[in-house]
Amino acid sequence: MPDISAHEPTNIIYTGVAGTGKTYRLLQIAKQYTDYLPKTENEDLLEQLLQGLSWREVLCLVFLDLRAEQQDLLKVREIIDHPFFMTKAAQNSRDKNLDSTAWLELRRHSPTNSQTVSFDNRASQAYFDKDNSGSWYLLPESMVLLEDLSQQLAEFQQAQSDNQPHQNQNIGQQRFSMVSFHQAYGYEEFVEGIRPVMNGAAQANNSPSNQNQMSYAVQDGAFLKLCQRAARDPQQRYAMLIDEINRANVSRVFGELLSLIEPDKRAGKPNAMTVNLAYSGRAFSVPANVDIYATMNTQDHSLAPLDMALRRRFRFIDCPPQPDLLSTIYDSNDIDTGLSDGSEASAIDLSKLLTGLNRRIVQTLGIEAQLGHAFLFTVTQLEQLQTALVEQIIPQLAQAAGGQITVLQYIFGDEQQPTSKQFVQDSQALMNDELYNPLGNQNNASAEHQMFAGQGSFLGQSMNVNSYTINADLIARDGEFNNAAIYQRLY
Repeated sequence: MPDISAHEPTNIIYTGVAGTGKTYRLLQIAKQYTDYLPKTENEDLLEQLLQGLSWREVLCLVFLDLRAEQQDLLKVREIIDHPFFMTKAAQNSRDKNLDSTAWLELRRHSPTNSQTVSFDNRASQAYFDKDNSGSWYLLPESMVLLEDLSQQLAEFQQAQSDNQPHQNQNIGQQRFSMVSFHQAYGYEEFVEGIRPVMNGAAQANNSPSNQNQMSYAVQDGAFLKLCQRAARDPQQRYAMLIDEINRANVSRVFGELLSLIEPDKRAGKPNAMTVNLAYSGRAFSVPANVDIYATMNTQDHSLAPLDMALRRRFRFIDCPPQPDLLSTIYDSNDIDTGLSDGSEASAIDLSKLLTGLNRRIVQTLGIEAQLGHAFLFTVTQLEQLQTALVEQIIPQLAQAAGGQITVLQYIFGDEQQPTSKQFVQDSQALMNDELYNPLGNQNNASAEHQMFAGQGSFLGQSMNVNSYTINADLIARDGEFNNAAIYQRLY
């Protein structure tokens, strides 16, 4: 972790393939820019808890709070009626369109592969999804990202229970701002822009004819707000945390500030620069007590030319996969049941498994196609490993390989294996087997071949690309895929 006591401004980008803990590093850095101040008797604990939190964080707190009451599925109405949500709305002087605010944040932070949520400008990190009944839930995989919020909630609940302000429970005050870049993110959200605001007369008059009146004004973005706070508090360091910096057009997002963020051009430095902001025309320079940390996925080449523009302004720190952080599991799912003797024969060393996969991935697809340790970091049982392979690892590698079955089968060591033991199967070959001899009857094979020869040729041509299929036994967690040996061959 960086030393924030240093006086020189820090600009760092953490780079690496997906799943190497880059976002986790940002969350750890955020702790260093958080002050835990003792409460006083006159402070409102709930207001203090929510101060500085984003709408997404407030939504997460609502879910975390109600999970303790065994209520995991929530309707939007239940969310906006929760005291956390209502208090945040009051802090922001909001009393209208609260359901729209909740809907927008829930959809923005839903997974791209959601079957129930359609949304164009998703954030890079998913936290929520919706079931077919219209109820929302917190994604289990997001829990590791919510440890800090969970801790703050626990401290808040304990303080409420004790009602003793002198205790050492503390509420965090943040000296950082965290944003996730995406393709539509721009200068207006980051620095400043013209945005619609409710007209004062409309707010005072609730008649239908006035409810939709609004005006437009220049409003500050996330980075500008943080810089203003830092300028008023020069004795403390502040941090801008940017997840997935290469998802947006960085030159457009930073605009004229791209030069101002260089350490020697900060306010008070020898080469200090000041510019007039694009919309407001205000003179502005970046305070020297603002640090900038970002993450960059090296698998995304969409903005590769910008890498050189960023080199002069940021230090780049590589975050490689760390297989040593992974554990060993057993093919019984639970060694304590006695179904497994805990021997090497029944053990699946996830560290060796990831190392073996990555070695063959580098050989075939290149170093930037490697898998990060986060794909297997939470795996403690065989069932979880099977799920990770089916839902994440194999689809990602298939996309990187362009669906080339020979590459996929080499990565998973399937070339010399019988079909029943292949992780990834040739769907064209499987189709031909069923097409020419669907019942396994050798006497009918020749006749079937003649009957469907033309159709088989046509289908074979149409399946040259993406002609892989995941073994049905792996999906069903059945057959050979319940034995450690089939995973040990991936070492």
